[in-house]
Amino acid sequence: MIGLIKNALKRNFFELHFQPVADIKSGQVAHYETLLRLRLKNGKLIMPNSFIKAAESFGLMPQLDRWVVKSTLEIMSNHAELNTFINLSGTSLGDENLLDTIEYDIRHSDVEPSRIGFEITETSAVKDVKLAECWIRRIKNLGCTFALDDFGIGFSSFSYLRMLSVDYLKIDGSFVRNVAKDPTNWALVESMNSIAHTLGKKTIAEFVENHDTSIALKTMGIDLGQGFYFGRPRPLDLIPRVG
Repeated sequence: MIGLIKNALKRNFFELHFQPVADIKSGQVAHYETLLRLRLKNGKLIMPNSFIKAAESFGLMPQLDRWVVKSTLEIMSNHAELNTFINLSGTSLGDENLLDTIEYDIRHSDVEPSRIGFEITETSAVKDVKLAECWIRRIKNLGCTFALDDFGIGFSSFSYLRMLSVDYLKIDGSFVRNVAKDPTNWALVESMNSIAHTLGKKTIAEFVENHDTSIALKTMGIDLGQGFYFGRPRPLDLIPRVG
């Protein structure tokens, strides 16, 4: 797998897909999330859960994140209607050279920074809150926005949220998937939404897969939703609303 990743970086076998994130009330697309895929010579598409752990274990994630950011900026430069969020690996947060490179690429791009967002997982941020906040502050100083992904996994403590100046909390899909039928999940999601709004942050619910879930989230006052109900990840040329 490591050889496959290195070869893909060298020969440009990686590609980007985009999944819509929609306004819960209107159903209109607010922005997209950039998602990484690896395309083999035979055309088979390899999903990130098959190669990300290997890349993290062998220190290749900064290279992957650098490729994703650079490639996304190039695409956005040619598609003025595309606003998107980019994932950053927790293992990349310790690479200050990567942060310098991201800042440089954004400053020297013709893409308006307000169109760009970044995401890190809650578990990555909690491991080193000060380091995570350093990244968040520096990237937000460019004019970009920031989201805390998979929110709710560390539900035991919210004290760190005061230290992280993120704009969005993405509620983990494990809480959202059965929220319309499970009173416990409903209570948890409603609580997370209330906390987020109290702290001045917007909420994004992951794994919105059907109408009932969408209605439940709308009733709670969740701001945005992401999942197959609003659209699957697709290459840019298969997304009619963009470009």
